[in-house]
Amino acid sequence: MLTAMVTPFTDDGAVDYEGAQRLATYLVDEQRNDGLVVSGTTGESPTTSDDEKERLLRAVVEAVGDRAAVVAGAGSNDTHHSVGLARGAERAGAHGLLLVTPYYSKPPQEGLYRHFTAVADATGLPVMLYDIPSRSGVPIQTATLVRLARHERIVAVKDAKADLFAGSQIMAATDLAFYSGDDTLNLPWLSVGAAGCVSVVGHVVGAEIAAMIGLYRSGDVSGALAVHRRLLPVISGIMTQAGGAIMAKAALTLVGRSAGPARLPLVEATEEQVARLREDLIAGGVKLSDGVVS
Repeated sequence: MLTAMVTPFTDDGAVDYEGAQRLATYLVDEQRNDGLVVSGTTGESPTTSDDEKERLLRAVVEAVGDRAAVVAGAGSNDTHHSVGLARGAERAGAHGLLLVTPYYSKPPQEGLYRHFTAVADATGLPVMLYDIPSRSGVPIQTATLVRLARHERIVAVKDAKADLFAGSQIMAATDLAFYSGDDTLNLPWLSVGAAGCVSVVGHVVGAEIAAMIGLYRSGDVSGALAVHRRLLPVISGIMTQAGGAIMAKAALTLVGRSAGPARLPLVEATEEQVARLREDLIAGGVKLSDGVVS
């Protein structure tokens, strides 16, 4: 169970490093996360500098690195830049790297292969690939993933292309560990052999998702299904209204864990979005900071 952690900002737009430590501690100690992804897209990584990323990573490692895996987002559409981010993450104490498919450029599969292997070769850290064609513009094809799996440090995939059949084929053919990268499909992914999930809604229901994973692994499929169904309104409220970072920050505010504003081009959730989110969180049994719970 990992959460793609938002990056807290102060009211004047600076990175709130102490706030990041508090949030990381809450996610690990109260929301039962086994790991955190720092400076992923949900962490608004396109708007943070390389220096901010490294300092943020150091702060999170200091806060929870002794009891949770800290995975650093090091992806970009510039291989040279990604190599630099990966090396900076290694210096800062990251336990692993998350590498998103290079976006906008739409490289061919050979370009994806060379990009990922170049970054994996640059450090001694294990690598999780992030396959999200809806944002990057190009999927990592099955044959490419099988080829990449031969690299000793490419060990996992965060899948957000919703192709459970292709994922099943890759898991059957390789040792790659698959993680659901889409909260709507966390339980379906477990059913075909995924190792876990990299969640956004885990900011407020991480403990419940951890429980669902535990129930499924112990053979209590009906119990896991009950948790999955109970969390449906929470997933809907956070994942279907606006960007995950926007709504995750709104949800944190509602549970008394404010992470500050977003950085442009992202903006804060509207009053209407927050009102619906409040209803969805209550429906999912989330205790709000004003004490309201279903």
